[in-house]
Amino acid sequence: AKSMPYHALFYLALFTGMRRSELLALRWSDLDFLLCQLSITRALHQLQDGSRIFRQPKTAKGRRLISLSPSTTIVLEEHRERQEQIRQSIGSTLTEDDLVFCHEDGTPLLPNTVSHAWTKLANRAGLKGIRLHDARHTHASLMLKQGIHPKIVQERLGHGSIQITLDTYSHVAPGLQQAAANRFDEIVLTKHQYNTEKEAKEIVG
Repeated sequence: AKSMPYHALFYLALFTGMRRSELLALRWSDLDFLLCQLSITRALHQLQDGSRIFRQPKTAKGRRLISLSPSTTIVLEEHRERQEQIRQSIGSTLTEDDLVFCHEDGTPLLPNTVSHAWTKLANRAGLKGIRLHDARHTHASLMLKQGIHPKIVQERLGHGSIQITLDTYSHVAPGLQQAAANRFDEIVLTKHQYNTEKEAKEIVG
């Protein structure tokens, strides 16, 4: 439900394939509502002593732009409006450097707390064993099954190479092979049938 605290965070996870660490490091300055895209430039990591630090992505491919769907943009705009209302209620002001997903006072969320909230939600929905990271896998698998080029999926996920994407989602490949074969039938045979019918009409007169 939209009223739940992590609605926008979980929505963005599913609709972009972003990692949890990337979601929790996202700032409002990283979002461009006009161009409907966001920039990933860092990630939030929790150390063994419980402290949290921001680090740059491990690879150059990790620093990337992700295009946002219209529905995702709307969800984020509504989330920002709620954040602004909360800040005003505590006598504060939301700035572009503030985190998109944070506590009311602007401090970072605990990664494990976010994952626990996802698990509770998944269990209530009858999806036991589904982790927050699985939203990333779902995003990639659905895009590949819809015929989106693996290179685009790689760019959205921030994989170091397209081979990593292909190896990670090799289980999707058999279905894609069959879909491609079926699609080829539709393209070639439909065109052949059209030409045959056209020729027949010309002969008949």
